[in-house]
Amino acid sequence: MWHNSKTVCHMADLSIIVSEIELKLRTLLDEKKRLATENKRLAEENEALDRENLALRHAAEELQDKINKCTIVNALDNEKEVEEGRRLIKELVREIDKCVSILNSKE
Repeated sequence: MWHNSKTVCHMADLSIIVSEIELKLRTLLDEKKRLATENKRLAEENEALDRENLALRHAAEELQDKINKCTIVNALDNEKEVEEGRRLIKELVREIDKCVSILNSKE
């Protein structure tokens, strides 16, 4: 009898151990499922961010092109303004020379 009750006790311990293992296994499977779902969500989010990053890079390149074009246009406009200023100064110098010439001739 002693041997029989020891076997029953040992079987009860094994049953508890198996139940604990089953519980831990279910917990691990639930965690695996949760992590797989989170991993899928993060992969999708990563793809969306990659697409957004690419779109922003293209937009930045387009804006840089516009800046470069504006810089060139402004430089050309400034050059035209400088040339126009030089032309006006030359005209004024000619007018002044004429006036000085007229004043000199009246003396």
